[in-house]
Amino acid sequence: MEHNIFAWVEIPVTDMNRAINFYEAVLDVELKLVDFGGVQMGWFPFSENAEAIPGATGTLIKHETYIPSQEGTLVYIHSKDVQIELDRIEAAGGTIYQPKTQISPEHGFMGVFIDSEGNRVALHSRN
Repeated sequence: MEHNIFAWVEIPVTDMNRAINFYEAVLDVELKLVDFGGVQMGWFPFSENAEAIPGATGTLIKHETYIPSQEGTLVYIHSKDVQIELDRIEAAGGTIYQPKTQISPEHGFMGVFIDSEGNRVALHSRN
């Protein structure tokens, strides 16, 4: 296979500033606010050398056709240790949906939260 299946992820938001503040606080990263043809986006950090770093990147997106949801597709965000981000969720305005749980010894750990916008989002780490 030449590349990973997923190329891009979009997480719906209703309040872009609130969502950017939430994800910056939880993930300890800086998102870039972009007006993409009249659509507000909050781009997650990404590497210019996409071939060297596996995985997809993505954005927060505000548009009337995007509706935050706890149902449907579940996006997993890479983490060094899921517990680090889970410990920041509630202070940032989210809710822990599933605490750090071992998937299996070979697949590591996961945790799930509800973000500031009402989306169900997961974290994954080997540790």
